[in-house]
Amino acid sequence: MKLIRIKAIAQKEILQIRRDPLSLAMAFIMPVLLLLIFGYAITLDVNNLTTIVYDADQSSLSRELLRELTASGYFTIVRNAASQREIDGYLDAGKARVAVSIPVDFAKTIGSGTTAQLQVIVDGSDSNTATIALGYLSALTELFSQRTGGSPTRPLIDPRIRVWYNPDLKSRNFIIPGLIAVIMMVIAALLTSLTFVRELERGTMEQLISTPVKTEELVLGKLVPYFLIGFIDMIMAVVMAIFLFEVPFKGNVLILGVVTSVFLFGALGLGIVISIAAKSQLEASQIAMVATFLPAFLLSGFMFAISNMPAPLQFISRIVPARYFIVVLKGIFLKGNRLAILMGDAIFLLVFAVIIFVVANRKFKKKIV
Repeated sequence: MKLIRIKAIAQKEILQIRRDPLSLAMAFIMPVLLLLIFGYAITLDVNNLTTIVYDADQSSLSRELLRELTASGYFTIVRNAASQREIDGYLDAGKARVAVSIPVDFAKTIGSGTTAQLQVIVDGSDSNTATIALGYLSALTELFSQRTGGSPTRPLIDPRIRVWYNPDLKSRNFIIPGLIAVIMMVIAALLTSLTFVRELERGTMEQLISTPVKTEELVLGKLVPYFLIGFIDMIMAVVMAIFLFEVPFKGNVLILGVVTSVFLFGALGLGIVISIAAKSQLEASQIAMVATFLPAFLLSGFMFAISNMPAPLQFISRIVPARYFIVVLKGIFLKGNRLAILMGDAIFLLVFAVIIFVVANRKFKKKIV
């Protein structure tokens, strides 16, 4: 394998990229846009729940409860209902997701030492949000009752809870690293999925085949420019994650660079395999999107826990490279893991890259069929 031939193919591909503004836009603008859109759109934090309240008591105690509800930041009171019937209309129209109804004699009941009832209605069409909202309300009302009704019986267990790696429990801190892995998987495969099929459509494949360049040299020469582009995209994504989304970075930059290089080589190689097998650029881009985005988004553990999936899907997820890269990124960003801890996932990415490179070399034949 001669480096001079690989360099010549790489230079040719760079010229091709420079003459194609669409490819350049896809290479540098699309990852940034996707990270911005998904980074701000996807969140598992539940805040500012639209709430309608009906305070039939109108006492200082009931007003204090509503003030604490608002001050928590979890609930936004959009309407103080004049009657109980008004609540139904707001929930039916989706104008409110939570309804709180305070009964008459609420303060009097608490003052007498008796348990006061508080009606809470939650829109269960989004079960996850409804469950979290009920948890917030239970905690808030329990704290409120302790302050107003005196200290409860001493509990038998006093847990001292600590949250490691993400103490503020911000969903953005673990969503952004996973999102970077998904975006890089999709972009890398999309970029290289057009390389060989573009030569075929433009009629320049015969010229490549007639050269003394070997198959592995040709594949590597095609990969090199996109590897550099992918690495630049990764740098931009990491910078955005740290400085724009304020995700903590506790790991080693060198380890991140090494594992990213291995991951990019495999993802770009997958795009090469698709490009060799496809008959047109449209077909290649469609196959690349389906083969990367759906598995990376749904089967990598990015949005849904793999342990909750059916056994067949759990098995399929084992061959999704983004699954292992997400583990690596979260480990480096949030935990500051050493390479020894990440070795298992890194080895899979290396094996995947080698297998894909071998498949690409065997798939490509230096002849026109």
